[in-house]
Amino acid sequence: MDFTYPKNVIFKCNKCGICCGDTEEKKRHILLLEQEANVISAKTCLPKEDFTTQIADKDSYSYEMKKNKKGKCFFLKENQCCIYEFRPIICRFYPFELKFDPAKNQYAFNFTFECPGITKGRLVTQKDFKELFSLAKKRLL
Repeated sequence: MDFTYPKNVIFKCNKCGICCGDTEEKKRHILLLEQEANVISAKTCLPKEDFTTQIADKDSYSYEMKKNKKGKCFFLKENQCCIYEFRPIICRFYPFELKFDPAKNQYAFNFTFECPGITKGRLVTQKDFKELFSLAKKRLL
């Protein structure tokens, strides 16, 4: 499988938490694969129903993360992710996303300028995108 990626993108997470919840401009959907919901449930000793809502299968995703009253992820506490080491793939990818382009028969990484960490930090290399793509192949493809 082949993929394209944006060249010359600079990124460093500044831990602002914008990716972890709704903003005035965007309602965030933190989607989870069945296996991710199961791992989070096992690691936190919480039933999936406490932190997810089951959804109709959407591109292999079976659950959506619940949010607190402020529209932030269930596991975001004081702007820190409580499940960081086993967070869902959708969280690991942000501010990047991977889409399949049927016209070109290949996958393409895109990114969003919504994230204030874009244009700060270090150059995101081909190696970084290969690692993300490898994770996607293991979990999604």
